[in-house]
Amino acid sequence: MSAADQAAGLRRWAEQAKGPAPATPQAAPATLTTLVVVGLPGTSPRQARRVTDLLAHWADQGRRWVGDPAAWKVVPLDVASPHLALLADQQQRWALWVEGDAEAFRRAFGVLRRLAAARGPRRLLAVHPPGLARRGLLDNLQQAARAYLDIELLVMAP
Repeated sequence: MSAADQAAGLRRWAEQAKGPAPATPQAAPATLTTLVVVGLPGTSPRQARRVTDLLAHWADQGRRWVGDPAAWKVVPLDVASPHLALLADQQQRWALWVEGDAEAFRRAFGVLRRLAAARGPRRLLAVHPPGLARRGLLDNLQQAARAYLDIELLVMAP
C-alpha cells in the first residue's frame, strides 16, 4: 500500500468518524436600547414604527448617536399608564412624540403636564415626523417645558 493510498484512507475514515457537522453557534442578540415614547396616538406596533423610522432617518442624516436604528426597542406608553412612575425610575431613555399639525403644541404640552404630575421623567427627546423644523413649535415646546414644568426637552431638529 502506497503512502498516498494510506493518507486518502485516513481522510475518509476521519470524515466518517466526525459525523454531521456541528451546528453553527447563533450569535448572541445585540443589546437593545429601550426608548419609552409618550404622546403617540396609540401604543400599537405601527405607532412604534413611526419612531423607528425617524431614528433611521436621523441615522441616514449622519447622526452617529443613533447608531443602528434596529438596535432600538421603541416602547409606546400611554401617559395615563399606572406604571408611569415605576417606569420613570427604571428606564433611562424617554421621548415625546410631537406631531406637526395645528394642535400639536396643545397635545404635547398636555402630555408633559401629565408626566410632571405623575412623577414621570424629567428629560425627554422630542421625536416627530421628519422635516419638522426647530423654529416655532419645537422651540416653543422646549421653552415652555423648561419654564413651567422643569422638564428638559431635547430637540434634534435643525
